[in-house]
Amino acid sequence: MSSSLPPRNFSWLEEGKLAGLAYPSSKSDIQYLMSQGIQHLITLTESPLSSTIDIDGFVNLKFSHIPVVDLTPPTLDQIKEFLKIVEQTNSKGEAVAVHCQYGKGRVGTMLACYLVETKRLCAKDAIATVRSKRPGSIETVEQEKVIVKFAEYLKQCE
Repeated sequence: MSSSLPPRNFSWLEEGKLAGLAYPSSKSDIQYLMSQGIQHLITLTESPLSSTIDIDGFVNLKFSHIPVVDLTPPTLDQIKEFLKIVEQTNSKGEAVAVHCQYGKGRVGTMLACYLVETKRLCAKDAIATVRSKRPGSIETVEQEKVIVKFAEYLKQCE
């Protein structure tokens, strides 16, 4: 009973590990994610996913909520929480998907921070990589700046 159509703006950043998408608008969107091997879905919108979709039936999928206000960057603690979830899930051989409203600003920012940490990319390279895979990602200067600050926090590209 899996949907053959991916949710809006769905793409893998790293196949089998981490994907981004726009807000899942139906149960079939969530079924599609599960059919792709995604075991954990992270919501970055202000309200949790459960406020619009009945997620109780998806017992094999974990849900996390890291609320980030639209068009603003996540905090360092929110980035670290996101990366910890991804690392813990991936360490079990399971994939993660992350979404915000359109899958661009907040998602793109988190995906770039993932590349800074896991691939040791400089901020500008991480931003360019995310934008090449997911056009329109990382919408504000503030979101770009938090990626630079995260790279500096990790002491990369000094």
